Amino acid sequence: MEATKKIRVLQTIRQGKIGGGESHVLDLVRYLDKGLFEPVVLSFTDGPMITSLGQLGVPAHVIHTEKAFDIKVWMKVKQFLKEQRMDIVHVHGTRANTNVLWAARCLDLPVIYTIHGWSFHDSLPSWNRKARIMAEKFITQRTRLNITVSDSNHQTGVRAFGRFKSLVVRNGVNLEKFNRFGDYPDVKALYGIPEHHLVIGYIVRITEQKDPLGMLRAYARVCSNFKDLTLLMIGEGDLKDAAVQLAKDLGISDRVIFDNFRQDVPAVLNAVDIYCLPSLWEGFPIGVLEAMAMGKAVIASDVDGTREAVEHEVTGLLVPPKDETALAAALERLIQDDVLRSRLAENAGKCVKANFDVRDMTHRIETVYQQMLAPLHD
Repeated sequence: MEATKKIRVLQTIRQGKIGGGESHVLDLVRYLDKGLFEPVVLSFTDGPMITSLGQLGVPAHVIHTEKAFDIKVWMKVKQFLKEQRMDIVHVHGTRANTNVLWAARCLDLPVIYTIHGWSFHDSLPSWNRKARIMAEKFITQRTRLNITVSDSNHQTGVRAFGRFKSLVVRNGVNLEKFNRFGDYPDVKALYGIPEHHLVIGYIVRITEQKDPLGMLRAYARVCSNFKDLTLLMIGEGDLKDAAVQLAKDLGISDRVIFDNFRQDVPAVLNAVDIYCLPSLWEGFPIGVLEAMAMGKAVIASDVDGTREAVEHEVTGLLVPPKDETALAAALERLIQDDVLRSRLAENAGKCVKANFDVRDMTHRIETVYQQMLAPLHD
Protein backbone atom coordinates (compact mmCIF):
# COMPACT_ATOMS: atom_id res chain seq x y z
CA MET A 1 0.00 0.00 0.00
CA GLU A 2 1.35 3.43 -0.92
CA ALA A 3 2.48 5.59 2.02
CA THR A 4 0.40 8.67 2.68
CA LYS A 5 1.97 11.73 1.06
CA LYS A 6 3.28 14.14 3.67
CA ILE A 7 1.94 17.69 3.71
CA ARG A 8 4.68 20.12 2.70
CA VAL A 9 4.26 23.32 4.73
CA LEU A 10 6.28 26.47 4.14
CA GLN A 11 6.90 28.57 7.25
CA THR A 12 8.00 32.00 6.15
CA ILE A 13 9.20 34.91 8.26
CA ARG A 14 10.84 38.26 7.66
CA GLN A 15 14.21 37.73 9.35
CA GLY A 16 16.64 35.10 10.58
CA LYS A 17 17.43 36.90 13.83
CA ILE A 18 15.99 35.41 16.99
CA GLY A 19 12.91 37.22 18.33
CA GLY A 20 9.44 36.17 19.43
CA GLY A 21 8.17 35.27 15.96
CA GLU A 22 11.37 33.41 15.10
CA SER A 23 11.25 31.40 18.34
CA HIS A 24 7.64 30.55 17.47
CA VAL A 25 8.66 29.24 14.02
CA LEU A 26 11.59 27.24 15.46
CA ASP A 27 9.35 25.55 18.02
CA LEU A 28 6.55 24.94 15.53
CA VAL A 29 8.82 23.11 13.06
CA ARG A 30 10.54 21.25 15.92
CA TYR A 31 7.27 19.79 17.23
CA LEU A 32 5.29 19.28 14.00
CA ASP A 33 4.50 15.60 13.47
CA LYS A 34 7.15 14.63 10.89
CA GLY A 35 5.13 11.53 10.00
CA LEU A 36 2.45 13.84 8.58
CA PHE A 37 4.26 17.08 7.71
CA GLU A 38 7.41 18.19 5.95
CA PRO A 39 8.26 21.72 7.10
CA VAL A 40 10.43 24.06 5.03
CA VAL A 41 11.40 27.56 6.18
CA LEU A 42 11.89 30.69 4.07
CA SER A 43 13.39 33.82 5.64
CA PHE A 44 14.14 37.15 4.00
CA THR A 45 17.39 37.67 5.94
CA ASP A 46 20.06 35.32 7.27
CA GLY A 47 20.77 34.89 10.98
CA PRO A 48 20.98 32.52 13.95
CA MET A 49 17.52 31.05 13.27
CA ILE A 50 18.81 29.62 9.98
CA THR A 51 21.70 27.95 11.81
CA SER A 52 19.32 26.51 14.42
CA LEU A 53 17.07 25.11 11.69
CA GLY A 54 20.08 23.39 10.13
CA GLN A 55 20.79 21.73 13.48
CA LEU A 56 17.16 20.54 13.57
CA GLY A 57 17.50 19.10 10.06
CA VAL A 58 14.76 21.41 8.70
CA PRO A 59 15.47 22.84 5.22
CA ALA A 60 15.91 26.63 5.49
CA HIS A 61 16.26 29.09 2.61
CA VAL A 62 16.96 32.82 2.38
CA ILE A 63 15.70 35.13 -0.38
CA HIS A 64 17.23 38.39 0.71
CA THR A 65 15.22 41.59 1.07
CA GLU A 66 14.66 44.10 3.86
CA LYS A 67 11.70 45.82 2.18
CA ALA A 68 8.03 45.29 3.00
CA PHE A 69 6.61 45.28 -0.57
CA ASP A 70 9.62 44.18 -2.62
CA ILE A 71 8.20 43.37 -6.06
CA LYS A 72 11.72 42.36 -7.20
CA VAL A 73 11.62 39.22 -5.04
CA TRP A 74 8.05 38.16 -5.84
CA MET A 75 9.03 36.17 -8.95
CA LYS A 76 11.86 34.49 -7.01
CA VAL A 77 9.37 33.50 -4.32
CA LYS A 78 6.96 32.14 -6.93
CA GLN A 79 9.73 30.07 -8.54
CA PHE A 80 10.79 28.83 -5.09
CA LEU A 81 7.23 27.73 -4.20
CA LYS A 82 6.96 25.81 -7.49
CA GLU A 83 10.33 24.11 -7.07
CA GLN A 84 9.58 23.16 -3.46
CA ARG A 85 6.11 21.75 -4.35
CA MET A 86 4.52 23.33 -1.29
CA ASP A 87 0.99 22.39 -0.20
CA ILE A 88 0.42 25.15 2.36
CA VAL A 89 2.08 28.52 2.95
CA HIS A 90 2.12 29.72 6.56
CA VAL A 91 3.36 33.32 6.85
CA HIS A 92 4.46 34.89 10.13
CA GLY A 93 4.23 38.67 10.33
CA THR A 94 3.32 41.40 7.88
CA ARG A 95 6.54 41.63 5.89
CA ALA A 96 6.66 37.93 5.18
CA ASN A 97 3.03 38.10 4.06
CA THR A 98 3.45 41.06 1.71
CA ASN A 99 6.37 39.37 -0.08
CA VAL A 100 4.80 35.89 -0.37
CA LEU A 101 1.06 36.46 -0.82
CA TRP A 102 1.12 37.34 -4.55
CA ALA A 103 3.21 34.29 -5.46
CA ALA A 104 1.13 31.89 -3.36
CA ARG A 105 -2.13 33.21 -4.81
CA CYS A 106 -0.75 32.90 -8.36
CA LEU A 107 -0.13 29.22 -7.66
CA ASP A 108 -3.49 28.80 -5.88
CA LEU A 109 -1.79 27.77 -2.64
CA PRO A 110 -3.68 28.26 0.63
CA VAL A 111 -2.10 30.97 2.81
CA ILE A 112 -2.34 31.05 6.61
CA TYR A 113 -1.28 34.32 8.20
CA THR A 114 -0.21 34.38 11.86
CA ILE A 115 -0.30 37.94 13.16
CA HIS A 116 2.36 38.23 15.88
CA GLY A 117 1.11 41.67 16.89
CA TRP A 118 -0.22 44.24 14.41
CA SER A 119 2.11 46.48 12.40
CA PHE A 120 -0.05 49.53 13.21
CA HIS A 121 -0.01 51.00 16.69
CA ASP A 122 -0.88 54.25 18.42
CA SER A 123 2.65 55.66 18.61
CA LEU A 124 2.90 55.93 14.79
CA PRO A 125 2.18 59.16 12.92
CA SER A 126 -1.48 59.20 11.84
CA TRP A 127 -0.75 58.87 8.06
CA ASN A 128 1.59 55.92 8.65
CA ARG A 129 -0.88 54.17 10.92
CA LYS A 130 -3.70 54.60 8.37
CA ALA A 131 -1.49 53.25 5.56
CA ARG A 132 -0.56 50.21 7.64
CA ILE A 133 -4.20 49.54 8.56
CA MET A 134 -5.09 49.63 4.85
CA ALA A 135 -2.24 47.24 4.02
CA GLU A 136 -3.20 44.80 6.80
CA LYS A 137 -6.87 44.93 5.81
CA PHE A 138 -5.89 44.16 2.21
CA ILE A 139 -3.71 41.15 3.06
CA THR A 140 -5.97 39.68 5.78
CA GLN A 141 -8.86 39.61 3.28
CA ARG A 142 -6.75 37.62 0.80
CA THR A 143 -5.49 34.82 3.03
CA ARG A 144 -7.34 31.53 3.54
CA LEU A 145 -7.09 31.85 7.31
CA ASN A 146 -5.81 34.42 9.80
CA ILE A 147 -4.44 33.35 13.18
CA THR A 148 -4.15 35.90 16.00
CA VAL A 149 -2.00 35.11 19.03
CA SER A 150 -4.30 36.85 21.53
CA ASP A 151 -7.96 37.79 21.94
CA SER A 152 -6.78 41.38 22.16
CA ASN A 153 -5.18 41.21 18.69
CA HIS A 154 -8.37 39.65 17.29
CA GLN A 155 -10.47 42.48 18.74
CA THR A 156 -8.03 45.11 17.41
CA GLY A 157 -8.47 43.62 13.92
CA VAL A 158 -12.27 43.77 14.22
CA ARG A 159 -12.13 47.41 15.37
CA ALA A 160 -9.65 48.46 12.67
CA PHE A 161 -11.17 46.67 9.65
CA GLY A 162 -14.86 46.29 10.52
CA ARG A 163 -14.97 42.79 9.03
CA PHE A 164 -12.19 40.54 10.28
CA LYS A 165 -12.10 36.86 11.08
CA SER A 166 -9.33 35.01 12.88
CA LEU A 167 -8.67 31.90 14.88
CA VAL A 168 -7.00 32.71 18.22
CA VAL A 169 -4.07 30.37 18.93
CA ARG A 170 -1.93 31.69 21.76
CA ASN A 171 1.85 31.24 21.70
CA GLY A 172 3.44 28.45 23.68
CA VAL A 173 6.83 27.77 25.29
CA ASN A 174 9.25 24.93 24.70
CA LEU A 175 9.17 23.49 28.22
CA GLU A 176 12.01 21.08 27.50
CA LYS A 177 14.29 24.02 26.75
CA PHE A 178 12.86 26.43 29.35
CA ASN A 179 12.98 24.02 32.27
CA ARG A 180 13.08 25.79 35.64
CA PHE A 181 14.48 22.67 37.29
CA GLY A 182 17.35 22.28 34.77
CA ASP A 183 21.09 22.73 35.36
CA TYR A 184 22.60 25.87 33.83
CA PRO A 185 26.00 27.57 33.65
CA ASP A 186 26.54 30.36 36.21
CA VAL A 187 25.75 33.46 34.13
CA LYS A 188 26.08 35.73 37.17
CA ALA A 189 29.71 34.67 37.57
CA LEU A 190 30.29 35.02 33.82
CA TYR A 191 29.25 38.68 33.97
CA GLY A 192 31.03 39.31 37.27
CA ILE A 193 27.78 40.06 39.09
CA PRO A 194 28.26 39.74 42.89
CA GLU A 195 26.52 36.64 44.24
CA HIS A 196 24.37 38.66 46.70
CA HIS A 197 23.00 41.01 44.01
CA LEU A 198 19.39 40.79 42.85
CA VAL A 199 19.36 40.65 39.04
CA ILE A 200 16.69 42.41 36.99
CA GLY A 201 16.48 41.00 33.46
CA TYR A 202 15.50 42.91 30.33
CA ILE A 203 16.06 40.36 27.53
CA VAL A 204 14.47 41.67 24.37
CA ARG A 205 14.99 43.76 21.23
CA ILE A 206 16.14 47.24 22.28
CA THR A 207 13.61 49.17 20.22
CA GLU A 208 10.92 51.80 20.82
CA GLN A 209 8.25 49.09 21.27
CA LYS A 210 10.06 47.67 24.32
CA ASP A 211 10.69 51.11 25.94
CA PRO A 212 14.34 50.54 26.98
CA LEU A 213 14.87 54.19 27.94
CA GLY A 214 11.86 54.14 30.25
CA MET A 215 13.24 50.91 31.75
CA LEU A 216 16.56 52.61 32.51
CA ARG A 217 14.97 55.73 34.00
CA ALA A 218 12.74 53.62 36.29
CA TYR A 219 15.73 51.48 37.29
CA ALA A 220 17.81 54.61 38.06
CA ARG A 221 15.15 55.65 40.60
CA VAL A 222 15.34 52.23 42.23
CA CYS A 223 19.18 52.30 42.28
CA SER A 224 19.12 55.35 44.50
CA ASN A 225 17.27 53.32 47.19
CA PHE A 226 18.87 49.87 46.82
CA LYS A 227 22.55 49.21 46.30
CA ASP A 228 22.80 45.43 45.70
CA LEU A 229 21.16 45.41 42.26
CA THR A 230 22.27 44.71 38.69
CA LEU A 231 20.22 45.26 35.53
CA LEU A 232 21.06 42.84 32.74
CA MET A 233 20.04 44.26 29.34
CA ILE A 234 20.45 41.55 26.71
CA GLY A 235 19.54 42.41 23.14
CA GLU A 236 20.15 44.54 20.09
CA GLY A 237 18.17 47.17 18.27
CA ASP A 238 18.12 50.74 17.01
CA LEU A 239 17.95 52.23 20.54
CA LYS A 240 20.93 50.26 21.91
CA ASP A 241 23.42 53.14 21.58
CA ALA A 242 20.92 55.57 23.10
CA ALA A 243 20.36 53.15 26.01
CA VAL A 244 24.10 52.81 26.69
CA GLN A 245 24.43 56.61 26.60
CA LEU A 246 21.41 57.12 28.89
CA ALA A 247 22.88 54.71 31.47
CA LYS A 248 26.02 56.91 31.49
CA ASP A 249 23.99 60.12 31.74
CA LEU A 250 22.00 58.69 34.67
CA GLY A 251 25.22 57.67 36.42
CA ILE A 252 24.24 53.97 36.57
CA SER A 253 26.64 52.44 34.01
CA ASP A 254 28.30 50.43 36.78
CA ARG A 255 24.87 48.97 37.70
CA VAL A 256 23.85 47.91 34.16
CA ILE A 257 25.39 45.16 32.02
CA PHE A 258 24.70 45.33 28.29
CA ASP A 259 25.24 42.36 25.99
CA ASN A 260 24.06 41.23 22.56
CA PHE A 261 21.47 38.50 22.03
CA ARG A 262 22.57 35.12 23.34
CA GLN A 263 21.46 31.67 22.22
CA ASP A 264 21.39 30.37 25.83
CA VAL A 265 18.37 32.38 27.01
CA PRO A 266 17.33 29.75 29.62
CA ALA A 267 20.74 30.10 31.31
CA VAL A 268 20.40 33.90 31.33
CA LEU A 269 16.87 33.71 32.76
CA ASN A 270 18.12 31.29 35.40
CA ALA A 271 20.41 34.06 36.69
CA VAL A 272 17.56 36.61 36.83
CA ASP A 273 15.37 37.33 39.88
CA ILE A 274 12.89 39.76 38.30
CA TYR A 275 12.06 39.87 34.57
CA CYS A 276 10.84 43.19 33.13
CA LEU A 277 9.03 43.85 29.86
CA PRO A 278 7.76 47.47 29.78
CA SER A 279 6.43 47.23 26.18
CA LEU A 280 4.18 49.82 24.59
CA TRP A 281 2.28 47.08 22.71
CA GLU A 282 2.51 43.29 22.27
CA GLY A 283 0.92 40.42 20.36
CA PHE A 284 1.38 37.66 22.92
CA PRO A 285 4.86 38.03 24.37
CA ILE A 286 6.93 34.85 24.15
CA GLY A 287 9.70 36.46 26.25
CA VAL A 288 7.31 36.84 29.17
CA LEU A 289 6.14 33.23 28.82
CA GLU A 290 9.75 32.02 28.76
CA ALA A 291 10.57 33.94 31.95
CA MET A 292 7.42 32.56 33.61
CA ALA A 293 8.32 29.03 32.50
CA MET A 294 11.70 29.49 34.19
CA GLY A 295 9.89 30.40 37.43
CA LYS A 296 10.67 34.11 37.47
CA ALA A 297 8.70 36.99 38.95
CA VAL A 298 7.54 39.16 36.04
CA ILE A 299 6.74 42.87 35.79
CA ALA A 300 5.18 43.79 32.45
CA SER A 301 3.09 46.51 30.83
CA ASP A 302 -0.67 46.15 30.98
CA VAL A 303 -1.09 46.03 27.19
CA ASP A 304 -2.71 43.83 24.51
CA GLY A 305 -1.78 40.15 24.78
CA THR A 306 0.47 40.67 27.81
CA ARG A 307 -2.54 40.97 30.09
CA GLU A 308 -3.72 37.61 28.73
CA ALA A 309 -0.37 36.04 29.66
CA VAL A 310 0.12 37.63 33.10
CA GLU A 311 -2.55 37.67 35.79
CA HIS A 312 -1.91 40.73 37.96
CA GLU A 313 -0.87 39.90 41.53
CA VAL A 314 -1.12 36.15 40.75
CA THR A 315 1.53 35.29 38.12
CA GLY A 316 3.19 38.70 37.91
CA LEU A 317 2.66 42.44 38.25
CA LEU A 318 1.16 44.60 35.50
CA VAL A 319 1.94 48.32 35.26
CA PRO A 320 0.63 50.98 32.87
CA PRO A 321 2.85 51.45 29.77
CA LYS A 322 5.17 54.49 29.74
CA ASP A 323 4.69 54.94 33.50
CA GLU A 324 8.19 55.00 34.97
CA THR A 325 6.89 55.81 38.47
CA ALA A 326 4.67 52.70 38.47
CA LEU A 327 7.47 50.54 37.04
CA ALA A 328 9.92 51.76 39.71
CA ALA A 329 7.32 51.14 42.44
CA ALA A 330 6.67 47.58 41.20
CA LEU A 331 10.42 46.89 41.13
CA GLU A 332 10.87 48.21 44.67
CA ARG A 333 7.94 46.13 45.87
CA LEU A 334 9.42 42.89 44.51
CA ILE A 335 12.95 43.76 45.68
CA GLN A 336 11.69 44.24 49.24
CA ASP A 337 9.10 41.45 49.38
CA ASP A 338 10.84 38.17 48.68
CA VAL A 339 7.75 36.19 49.78
CA LEU A 340 5.64 37.87 47.08
CA ARG A 341 8.46 37.45 44.58
CA SER A 342 8.64 33.71 45.29
CA ARG A 343 4.86 33.28 45.14
CA LEU A 344 4.54 35.05 41.78
CA ALA A 345 7.46 33.01 40.42
CA GLU A 346 5.99 29.68 41.54
CA ASN A 347 2.53 30.54 40.19
CA ALA A 348 4.07 31.68 36.89
CA GLY A 349 5.91 28.39 36.40
CA LYS A 350 2.77 26.34 37.07
CA CYS A 351 0.61 28.58 34.86
CA VAL A 352 2.84 28.20 31.79
CA LYS A 353 3.11 24.44 32.23
CA ALA A 354 -0.69 24.13 32.43
CA ASN A 355 -1.70 26.63 29.73
CA PHE A 356 1.12 27.55 27.36
CA ASP A 357 2.96 24.37 26.34
CA VAL A 358 4.20 24.77 22.77
CA ARG A 359 3.18 21.19 21.99
CA ASP A 360 -0.48 22.06 22.61
CA MET A 361 -0.14 25.09 20.32
CA THR A 362 1.46 22.90 17.63
CA HIS A 363 -1.37 20.33 17.80
CA ARG A 364 -3.92 23.09 17.18
CA ILE A 365 -1.99 24.32 14.15
CA GLU A 366 -1.57 20.78 12.80
CA THR A 367 -5.36 20.42 12.93
CA VAL A 368 -5.70 23.66 10.96
CA TYR A 369 -3.34 22.35 8.26
CA GLN A 370 -5.26 19.09 7.94
CA GLN A 371 -8.63 20.82 7.77
CA MET A 372 -7.32 23.17 5.11
CA LEU A 373 -6.40 20.32 2.78
CA ALA A 374 -9.35 18.05 3.59
CA PRO A 375 -11.92 17.65 0.79
CA LEU A 376 -14.56 20.34 1.05
CA HIS A 377 -17.90 19.14 2.43
CA ASP A 378 -21.30 20.72 2.04
